[in-house]
Amino acid sequence: MDDLLSRLESGPLAEAVRGTAYLYPVLASLHIIGIALLIGPATAFDLRLLGVGRRTLRVTTVAAHLLPLSRLGFVIAAVTGVLMFLPGANLLVDRGSAPWKLGLLLIAGLNTLIFHRHTFRSVSDWDLDEPPPVPARTAAIVSLTSWTGVTVAGSLLAYT
Repeated sequence: MDDLLSRLESGPLAEAVRGTAYLYPVLASLHIIGIALLIGPATAFDLRLLGVGRRTLRVTTVAAHLLPLSRLGFVIAAVTGVLMFLPGANLLVDRGSAPWKLGLLLIAGLNTLIFHRHTFRSVSDWDLDEPPPVPARTAAIVSLTSWTGVTVAGSLLAYT
């Protein structure tokens, strides 16, 4: 594992991030924007599933407006996160928050996959007039919890 991490640290992308003036702070800023685009709309969608806010908006309408922003935010956060990881891979992997961040990212991803592949398929039954079913509300709680944890663990990873 140390060999792989050392190769990542000495690779051309890591060297570019390390050696280009202002690139790391630009990546960090874009990473925060990506996190905001990911978590903000996802939180609003999760809150709609939990019955908070205007119930006169269809779940499908809320999803159509918010989830594309979350997907864009995920791509931005993922790409910038990987680029910021490369120059200090060995150091970052040794931090106690690293397995938490990766584990919570995995939980958030699996939760999203299960929700969209299974629970959301029956949305026509509960799109407006019915409260979302327990699996949809559970997915919202898991999403809110896991993305909050990813954010906290990421902050600890970067600053401790």
